[in-house]
Amino acid sequence: APFPYPKLTPANFPLWSWPWRWGRACSRCRSPSRITISAVRFTAGVPCAEPVSAPDPERIFAMEKPIKPGRVTALACILMLLVIVFVVALYKLQIVDGKAYYEENRNSVASSQTVEAARGSILDCYGRVLVSNTSCNNLVFNPDDLFEQDDPNGILLQMARTVAACGDTYVDELPVTAKPPFEYTDMNDTQRTQLKGFLKYAGLDEEATAVELMSYCREKFEINNNYSAADMRIIAGLRYSIKTRYIDKLYLPDYVFVQDASMELITSLKENNVPGFEVTVSYTRQYHTNLAAHLLGYTGKMNAEEYTTYKTQGYPMSATVGKDGAELAFEKYLHGTNGTAIVTKNASGTVTGTTYTKEPEPGDQVSLTIDLDLQAAAEQSLTRGIENMKSKSTETSDAVGGGALVAVATGQPLAIANYPTFDLQTLFQSQESYDAVKDAENEPLFNRALLGQYSPGSTFKPCTAIAGLTEGVITTGTRIQCTGTFRKYEDTGYAPKCWIASSGATHGNDNVTEAIRDSCNIFFYTVGDSLPIDTLARYAAAFGLGEHTGIELPESTGQMATEAVKKKLENTNWYVGDSLQAAIGQSYSLFTPLQLAEYCATIANGGTRHSASILKSVRSYDGSELIYENQAEVLSAVETSDYNWAAVQKGMYLVANDRAGSAYETFGDYGVKVAAKTGTAQLGDNQVNNAIFICYAPYDNPKVAVAVVVEHGSAGASIASIARDFLDAYFTVKTVDTAPESELSLLQ
Repeated sequence: APFPYPKLTPANFPLWSWPWRWGRACSRCRSPSRITISAVRFTAGVPCAEPVSAPDPERIFAMEKPIKPGRVTALACILMLLVIVFVVALYKLQIVDGKAYYEENRNSVASSQTVEAARGSILDCYGRVLVSNTSCNNLVFNPDDLFEQDDPNGILLQMARTVAACGDTYVDELPVTAKPPFEYTDMNDTQRTQLKGFLKYAGLDEEATAVELMSYCREKFEINNNYSAADMRIIAGLRYSIKTRYIDKLYLPDYVFVQDASMELITSLKENNVPGFEVTVSYTRQYHTNLAAHLLGYTGKMNAEEYTTYKTQGYPMSATVGKDGAELAFEKYLHGTNGTAIVTKNASGTVTGTTYTKEPEPGDQVSLTIDLDLQAAAEQSLTRGIENMKSKSTETSDAVGGGALVAVATGQPLAIANYPTFDLQTLFQSQESYDAVKDAENEPLFNRALLGQYSPGSTFKPCTAIAGLTEGVITTGTRIQCTGTFRKYEDTGYAPKCWIASSGATHGNDNVTEAIRDSCNIFFYTVGDSLPIDTLARYAAAFGLGEHTGIELPESTGQMATEAVKKKLENTNWYVGDSLQAAIGQSYSLFTPLQLAEYCATIANGGTRHSASILKSVRSYDGSELIYENQAEVLSAVETSDYNWAAVQKGMYLVANDRAGSAYETFGDYGVKVAAKTGTAQLGDNQVNNAIFICYAPYDNPKVAVAVVVEHGSAGASIASIARDFLDAYFTVKTVDTAPESELSLLQ
C-alpha cells in the first residue's frame, strides 16, 4: 500500500519527528537497523530509496538559534560611542579651535624649495675617508620681510655687528676697501663680472672710481648721512650683494649672508627678534686630513662661466661644484641630485611643516689610488729633506719641489707630494688666511708635481741609451772612450765637456751599462750625435715624456726638445749642439715629476707605459653598488730587445749599488736592492742647479717607482735620501698590510 505520509520536509516534518528518533522502519523491509545507520528518503506512497547522508544536527540547531539581545545592545552602544567621539572632535576643531586654525592658516605660507643633496665622499685606496660632508646652518636674507621694515639699512648694520661680535664672518662681495679713502680691491673673475654688471645697471661708466660707486650706493640705497663712512660701507656692501641677484644675465648664485653660522649667532639674532633673515640647512665639506691638498681640491659656488656649462646638466645657479683637484675632476660622480620639498612657515618665519615631494640623492663615493700612509710619508720626507737642505746652505734657501711614487705594474700614483703645501682645513676659514697662502713667495698653491716643468738632466740618459740600442747606433758591447771633451765639432768652436772633466779625470772606455753608472756625457754625446732628434723625440714620447700621463687632474705636458719646439720658442735654427744637449737631458726638454716617475716605471717593467689615472673606483653613496672600477690602461710601449732592457736596468742598478755610483752612499747598504739615476739640470750662471732623482725597487721584481725634483737642490745625489724615505714608507706599509694575511692564512 502507498506510504501514508507526504514528502518529508523541514516544514512538515520537524526534527523531533525524524525517523531515527522514533525508530520507524521502512514499509518494505521494516528493518530498524537501516534507520539507525542513515537517514531514509521518504516519498508519499513510495518505499525507501537508497540511503543518503544524514544532515548535521549541530548545523540545523545553529540555523534555528536566535541572536542574543545582549550582543545587539553592545554593538549599538559601540556605534553610539564612536558617533559621540566624532561629533566632539568636529565641534572642537570647527567651533572651539576654529578661529585659531583659521588665523594660523591665513598666516602660513607654503612654498616649494630645493633640498640640497649631500656631495659624495672622497676615500683613499683603502677606504679611509679623506673628504666628507657636515651639515651646517647658513643665514640668508628674506628680502620681502627685510624691506617691509621701517629701517632695513639699520637692520643690516645690526646683523653685521652681531656677526662680528659672535666671532663669525659674513660674505662681503663689494670689491671696495672697508674704510676711506675708498679704492677697489683685487678682484677675481666673478667679482669683476659682478661689478661690471652693477655699473651697467647703475648707468655708471665702466671706469667709474670706487668713490663714485660708493656715492651712488649711498643715494640709491637711501643710506642716511648720519652713518659713518665705515658703517655706510658695510650697508652698501650688503645691499650691493642683494641687488646684484636681481640684475639680468649675471647668473649669480643665491647670496648667503653667513656660511656655517654658529649657534651663538643664530640664538643672538633670534633672541633680539631681528627680522629679515632665515636659517637654511646646507652642507659644507669636511676634510679629515691636512694631506694631499693639491690632489683633493676644493669646492665653491659656480661663477657665470661655469653656469653656462653646468646648466645644461640641470644644475641650479646656487649649486656648489668642484673647483680644483679631485673635486673638479670627478664632479659628475660627487655631485648628487637635489630633491624638492613643500615647506610651510608661519608669519614669524618658523618652519611648521616639511613634505618631501622628491627625495634628494647623495653623490657617489670616489676612491682614489692614493694611499694615505704613503702620502703622509712622502709629504713629510719631502718637507724634511728640503728644510734640512736649507738649514745647511744659503744657496738653497729658496728650494721647493715635488715628487711622486707610482705602482710599476699599473702606473697608478700611490703618493704625490709638493713642498710647500697648504692645509685645506684652514685655507678658507677667512679671507686673510686664503690671501696669506695665495700671496706667499714660494707659491704653496702651485702643484709642482703635476704642473712644474723641469729639465730632466742625466735622468734622461736611459732614454737615449734605449733609443741608441734599438736604432742600432750602439750595441750592449759598444765602448766609447771618455776623453773629457767631445771634440768632433771643435773646429766650429763647439766642444762640450763631460761633467768629470773639471776634476781632470775621465771615465775611461765605457759600455752603455757603465756609461749610465758613470753618467758619462761623452758617451751620450756620441749616441745623440748619431740619432736624428726626431727619432730621439719619438722614443721620449713612447716613455711618456712630453705627453699626458692620463691623470685626471690638471697637468702640464712639458716638451721634448726638437727643431719645431726651438723654432716656436726662439724662432731660430736647430744646431748640432742642440741635439747633443738634448741627448743628456738639457736643451729645451722640460718634464714634470709625475712624468719622470711614470718614465722610470716604464724602464722598470720593460717598456709598458700605463695611464697615471688617480681614480680607483666609484660606489653608490651607501657603498652597496659598484658604479665604476678602473683597470690598468696601456698608453704606449717601447719595443726593444730584452738584453737592451737588461743593459740599461743594470746600469741603473750600479748607480745605487756600485761604489762608483752617485747614489751608492744612500742605497749601498739599503735592505732592498734599488735601481736609480741621478740628474742635475743646469740653470745658468749664478743660479743653483735643479736636482732630479729617479729610482725603482726592488731591482729584480719592481713594485714601485719614485721621482723627486727639487728646484735649486744643487745635485741629484743630494736628494736621494728623500727618495729613500719614500721607499722606506712603501716597504714598511706593505709589510704591515700583509702581516694579518699571513697570520690568518691557515684559517682560509
